[in-house]
Amino acid sequence: MEKQTLISIYATELPENETDDTLYNDIFHEGTETGYRLAIRAAAEQISGFLKHTKKPFSGIKPATLLAEFENISLDTPLPDYKSLYDEVNALYIKHATAFHLPQYIAHLNCPVVIPALAAEVIISAINSSQDTYDQSAGGTFIERRLIDWTGKQIGYNTQCDGVFTGGGSQSNLMGLLLARDYYALAYLNHNIKLQGHPANAHKFRIFVSEKAHFSNQKNASLMGLGEQAIIKVGTDERFRLDAAQLEKAVQEEIEKGNIPIAIVATAGTTDFGNIDPLEDISRIARQHNMWMHVDAAYGCGLLLSDKYRHLINGIELADSVTVDYHKSFFQPISSSAFLVRNKLHLNIIKHHADYLNPKEQDYDELPAQINKSITQSTRRFDALKLWFTLRLMGKQKLGRYTDTIIETTEQAACLIDNSHHFELLSHSDLGVLVFRYIPQHTGGIDICAMNLHIKQTMFFNGEVLVASTRVNGQFYLKFTILNPLTTIQHIQHILTIIKKHGKDFEQRSHATANS
Repeated sequence: MEKQTLISIYATELPENETDDTLYNDIFHEGTETGYRLAIRAAAEQISGFLKHTKKPFSGIKPATLLAEFENISLDTPLPDYKSLYDEVNALYIKHATAFHLPQYIAHLNCPVVIPALAAEVIISAINSSQDTYDQSAGGTFIERRLIDWTGKQIGYNTQCDGVFTGGGSQSNLMGLLLARDYYALAYLNHNIKLQGHPANAHKFRIFVSEKAHFSNQKNASLMGLGEQAIIKVGTDERFRLDAAQLEKAVQEEIEKGNIPIAIVATAGTTDFGNIDPLEDISRIARQHNMWMHVDAAYGCGLLLSDKYRHLINGIELADSVTVDYHKSFFQPISSSAFLVRNKLHLNIIKHHADYLNPKEQDYDELPAQINKSITQSTRRFDALKLWFTLRLMGKQKLGRYTDTIIETTEQAACLIDNSHHFELLSHSDLGVLVFRYIPQHTGGIDICAMNLHIKQTMFFNGEVLVASTRVNGQFYLKFTILNPLTTIQHIQHILTIIKKHGKDFEQRSHATANS
């Protein structure tokens, strides 16, 4: 960027065509268009610098060191200009931000994002529509609805489906369990929980999940007043997928105890293993016992994009409700998630009318209001525009090829790990998660859990590679989460070499200490 342009961007003086009233020169309106454009351009320069200069996924800074940089900052004293502001934010945040776009980041469910969605973010934040009512977001209302319809079609739902964008998978899962509870009470107990509170036997309600299902199920059961005791964890098979035979047994045992099965949560893409529960078998059991079936596809929803691997989630169309996280598997910026139901009438369970916002007498076919479908958000960001930009410019097929590449790279990585005597792989993955650990050549006297924890922490504070971890049967394991189509098997080989180096260093120090 030319020197003179940079000076213009960072200047404290107002451009000549803007007002001299400095009290309002930071408000976004027709008189500050030039200032807005320059500020956004300067922000883009910061991001360009982040891309050009970031070579490791993390700086490695320790929390205490970073915290010390905040001590002398007074939020009551504004900075004099944008240059000072960007310098401060770069030092405090950008320089130490985790770089999810680098292949050396394979830790959590954070995907790299696509450029069309980033362009949409600029429009979303500036126009600042709220998605609760039509009069606050006319075109936004129908863009969101079309994307919900499109997602429902990919799932296999018919035109009777509906849904709403949400802040994330945990919120969508809460909606699934809430509808399951309230629908059961209405349909089988003739009791309206929304108006009357819990029925007397609500403490007997039981919800069945895989022992590898997301922790939000326990949190949501607690928030709903059922308590974590309502969650029944079901054992898994050798691939850590919910075992249908154990599910049938668990349901029957709860019935014999006098409890009331109301729902099953199936997982399409477990956080720890990236595997998919047997959706068709689970649906059969749910129908047999009049239970609501919710599918948490927050991670596995990427399979909806793939012609090659879509069959892995066959049966998702049988679910009463589904969680989809576009910001995990559709390469969207946070936040971008949705909750869908097979029968749109079920959303009436959560509808509440307010005279000032969505009055009861309003014709919602003529004048729609998305707030009728949301449980925890009134003012709600127009996140749907990011997905609209992405699909309209890139298309489903291109995104699907990203998904295919990730799955195939993961399988190559699994074979590489499985065939090495340096590692123990717990399971192959339907998607992109591999749980494994480094095994020393001579295990005598070596704490293998401590060794693998050392490997993870050393890489993190070196900033060279970021991996995740988990515990399985009390043992500590490393975890790859591959969500970047730019990650190649060569990157994986390099990362495994680094892991082996740190493992051997730990092993040598341990033997040296034992022999001293």
